[in-house]
Amino acid sequence: MLARTPPDAMPVAARTHVRDRLVVEGLSVSYRGVPALIDVTWSAPATGLTAIVGPNGAGKSTLIKAILGLVPSTGRITVGGRPFDEARDITAYVPQRASVDWDFPATALDVVLQGMVRETGWFRAYGKARRDRALSLLDRVGLADLSGRQIGQMSGGQQQRVFLARGLARDARILFLDEPLAGVDAASERIILDVFDALERDGRLVICVHHDLGTVAERFRDVLVLNKKVIAAGPTGEAFTPQVLARAYGVPLAV
Repeated sequence: MLARTPPDAMPVAARTHVRDRLVVEGLSVSYRGVPALIDVTWSAPATGLTAIVGPNGAGKSTLIKAILGLVPSTGRITVGGRPFDEARDITAYVPQRASVDWDFPATALDVVLQGMVRETGWFRAYGKARRDRALSLLDRVGLADLSGRQIGQMSGGQQQRVFLARGLARDARILFLDEPLAGVDAASERIILDVFDALERDGRLVICVHHDLGTVAERFRDVLVLNKKVIAAGPTGEAFTPQVLARAYGVPLAV
């Protein structure tokens, strides 16, 4: 297992940004009349790494998509007291790898540059400065030498790192990632976790759907345990307990 920097070793640079606090109130989602999320109310921490965990079908990915407005929902979502739509420029989203068309004729560099589209607009050239920045971000995830490779020709771990670099290109204060560590190799996992730690030190908020319960306590400062409803939320040491997991998964689980 790869251990993170302990919370009490965090430098002062990991300052809180209350003005960017994400708050979800009474969020509900249904698909064809079947509830996927029921009255979810949750205040995310201001900064740091947060895991969303729960059994299959618990609504973990749906929660992120509902926050981002990618699926119809009811309820209220604010960032720093503002409607979420007014705060989109400070957010970024990295979807599950399974949802990406890897046959699309785009290189790793192309994908990262897409993360800057809000800066340039769709029909303007990116320019040398932005291309240099994109290459720097690829270097940050260990892929500068593969910038010209078509994304479908990369390994799963490399593909995940490219999309992480794309998320970083938005310079977001809040990053949403859907299972970023699922199916990646050990080298990619280490690089991704190093980037997460750097984001945490910089006072960013990283929210991840995470599937590996055995590593939650080591890697994440906060946790949201979900099963269509909020089962528990808060610091990992308080909200991630065998009792909470038994309620969420319906069977006793050791952590």
